[in-house]
Amino acid sequence: MTDESCSRETPASENLLALDNQVCFALYAVNRAVTARYRPLLAELDLTYPQYLVMLVLWEAATRNERLRVSTIGEKLRLDSGTLTPLLRRLEQRGLVTRRRSAEDERVVTVALTDPGEAMQEQAREVPVRLLCELGVNAEQAARLRGELRQLLTRLESVE
Repeated sequence: MTDESCSRETPASENLLALDNQVCFALYAVNRAVTARYRPLLAELDLTYPQYLVMLVLWEAATRNERLRVSTIGEKLRLDSGTLTPLLRRLEQRGLVTRRRSAEDERVVTVALTDPGEAMQEQAREVPVRLLCELGVNAEQAARLRGELRQLLTRLESVE
């Protein structure tokens, strides 16, 4: 979409600087509200929302019997190592994951679930189901929303 076509699609009467007209604010507010809804569900697992996201990535890798590099987890979650390292350290202190330096290249750290970390997956299966029920969103609506958000993310990440 060119700048010219974008400006033609925006109604002149619309207040472009009104807070309620900002896509960024809508996304920000929804993110905060959804994260707040996760909090009590994740408290039952004694996980924070960022720790839950890390565990989701690791549970997915465990189905393929993989240890993941810290950098791979960071790429998937779009987190830098400065944010991810303390999360992993806390999960390791709780006995849910192990971190290991590569023998070939000690700059490379891999992460894997421990038995308790794997066992937690069963209890966590209820979290997304309960969240969707609380939100009154069915599976089809959730899939459609995820698809639209992924498309938006792809466009945002491809803009230079």
